[in-house]
Amino acid sequence: MEELRELEETQRMLTLMQSQGVLSSSNQDSDRFLANLILLLVKPCGDLDLNEKCTLISEQMPKISASFLREASLLFNRQVPLQIEEKVNGCRPSSVGNSDLEQKDFEGTAFISLDSMQRANSTLEDFCRSYFMFHGMDANSPQSIFKYLPVLSFTESYIYQMDSLNEKIANLPANNVAVLEREYEIPKGNESWIAECMDVFKNNPFGPLVTQLECHGLLTERITEELRSGEEYWALERKLCPAIMNQKEITVEDVMRAIHLKSFDYRVLNLILYQLRGEKVNDLHMDFLSTSEFLVEVSDDLFDYEDDVLENNFNILRMFVRIYGSLMAPVMLAKYIAEAEVKYESLLKSLDPQLSSTYQRRCEEATKEGGNISGHPHGTWSIPPVIVDEELYRRNCLNSQ
Repeated sequence: MEELRELEETQRMLTLMQSQGVLSSSNQDSDRFLANLILLLVKPCGDLDLNEKCTLISEQMPKISASFLREASLLFNRQVPLQIEEKVNGCRPSSVGNSDLEQKDFEGTAFISLDSMQRANSTLEDFCRSYFMFHGMDANSPQSIFKYLPVLSFTESYIYQMDSLNEKIANLPANNVAVLEREYEIPKGNESWIAECMDVFKNNPFGPLVTQLECHGLLTERITEELRSGEEYWALERKLCPAIMNQKEITVEDVMRAIHLKSFDYRVLNLILYQLRGEKVNDLHMDFLSTSEFLVEVSDDLFDYEDDVLENNFNILRMFVRIYGSLMAPVMLAKYIAEAEVKYESLLKSLDPQLSSTYQRRCEEATKEGGNISGHPHGTWSIPPVIVDEELYRRNCLNSQ
């Protein structure tokens, strides 16, 4: 009986709306939605009169965005369909089965692919083994790891997924990127899909992740700032990598800014861990780890130099060769490394002696495990021979294969 009464009320409201010219279109779903909304507005609610309700709706409606409604839908509608990730890196979900929720219901929701989760594993392992000690946690304790792993894994996997997509965009032919940024439409291959994602990177690539962190009470201004650093790094990557490929000028300011921003994901994870544990952020630890991150990023770039040339990835040595030439690039890079090492040693002495000793042992372990002798803070710096003609190097590698 209750359902029949609601159906009758809706029909009567539709009739009234038609007589007043309020019907939105020939779309019955739209008209039914408006009818139900009006029925809700006319029902008594405390001391609110109709004018007050109209004022309230007028004031608050701009704040009720589609992303907000989607999040509310996920919170209050428990029958969420299984999602299978398709396309490149599974970035676009598709619905499976007979469900009232369509793909559009999940736009703006944070989805991650299995591939991204697998690729994020090495970073998560390193984070646990290198950063847990700064929280007084034992990285060898399953309880410590699994208590916080869901949030940390979800965050890092999301970042990996977006990072992979950004690299694909950065490696599109220069003319295609220009068209994508200007018109968002390329008719062939996957480029039309990547064009859709360009808008995400230009506006709010971390929107879905931020929503999740906010819902769980984990978002802080410092985390938001680090995510902005991630956006800036990706923008610099899209700027610098095509410039190198096309023999265009780049600036050392952009390169140094990018290398310092590159480890933003570690800082995000660390700040989230502070939130999860209800701890105040230790600024000395953050400053020390930031300096260490710079040295590790440079070390990784030297170790991966040849691969990064082949794949046109951001690499500080590649950038320095472009800026300073093949002779001066190693000299200038060594200068920046030496300056960072002085700061690193100074901050290391400021740490608790036990923590300092434990971290140094971890760095030595990481160096041995990776077989990387190119520049870890406790390894031996070795700058590889520079590649003067990258295009020739790629052709020779391709021919040898």
